[in-house]
Amino acid sequence: MEARRYAAARLFARGQSQAAVARTLGATRAAAHRWFHAWQVKGRRALKGAGRAGRKPRLEAPQLARVEAALLQGPGAHGFATELWTLPRVATLIERLTHVRYHPGHVWYLLRRLGWSLQRPTRQARERDEAAIARWKRERWPQVKKTRDAGGRGSSSKTRAGSRIDRSSAARGPRAATRRS
Repeated sequence: MEARRYAAARLFARGQSQAAVARTLGATRAAAHRWFHAWQVKGRRALKGAGRAGRKPRLEAPQLARVEAALLQGPGAHGFATELWTLPRVATLIERLTHVRYHPGHVWYLLRRLGWSLQRPTRQARERDEAAIARWKRERWPQVKKTRDAGGRGSSSKTRAGSRIDRSSAARGPRAATRRS
């Protein structure tokens, strides 16, 4: 955008009209009008870009690289009890390494910028006994598991059970269709 405004200044200096500059640069006539008046008052300096929008980052690239290297070492290497990075732990780590304090909720933006993603551990009961579960699956599950009755009628559909009605006796009830004469 700044390059386009500078091109407009060169064209204005050559004596081109605002409409011609707008057509040449693919801008609106209103934009060319603003550029022309800014250029007349302050020269080419007036057409310079405003700079970055928003606040400057509090951590510079080398600091972020140090934080990422520390994250890759794992929480245990930094004195945390479990091997799980949480946002408050990462905020603490950033403060220890860079002396810059971040709110734990904002740490997530930094982690995404570094290419990290959310990882949630699967939940398991503390009382879970893997050996007992394996033994139950091996010994008890085959006894409890439902199996298809070998003598019953089957179904060709995988989602529908076989019919329990014997087709030969189905038409012989009180509601059986008969032909009237």
